[in-house]
Amino acid sequence: MKKIEIEFTINGKKRRLSVKPNDLLINIIRNDLFLTGSKYGCGIGECGACTVLLNGEPVLSCLTLAATVDGKEITTIEGLAIGDELHPMQKAFLKNGAVQCGFCTPGMILTATALLKENPNSTEDEIRDYMRGNLCRCTGYIQIVKAIKSCENNLETS
Repeated sequence: MKKIEIEFTINGKKRRLSVKPNDLLINIIRNDLFLTGSKYGCGIGECGACTVLLNGEPVLSCLTLAATVDGKEITTIEGLAIGDELHPMQKAFLKNGAVQCGFCTPGMILTATALLKENPNSTEDEIRDYMRGNLCRCTGYIQIVKAIKSCENNLETS
């Protein structure tokens, strides 16, 4: 199968890769770039564990072809923190006990970050609706919603 050259920015760094037309974004992120924060969960777009930000919008990397990210900007959970300083949403999840096993956490945090950039004063119902594609089997969502609410108006504009 003929490979395609793509160039994109991931977590602020320009990258160039040769990918097969059917390579999934989750696989190049984890296997080629060794960024393992994004998790392969269901593989069918049901759980949200693989969520990354593509040009600032949450996408399911298990359903996104790598070839489609040519010229675009990707942010993974590894790209939110600045050096050793956690992103405000990461801090809010820790402070509010919104992390249990941690498998869903990267996707949850990236989705929540996108939500608050889009709607910084979201109601609880709006948060629950926006987060509906991210599943958690541990926390019961109460702490997750609380963490997101506590972070309102506290996101850095980047």
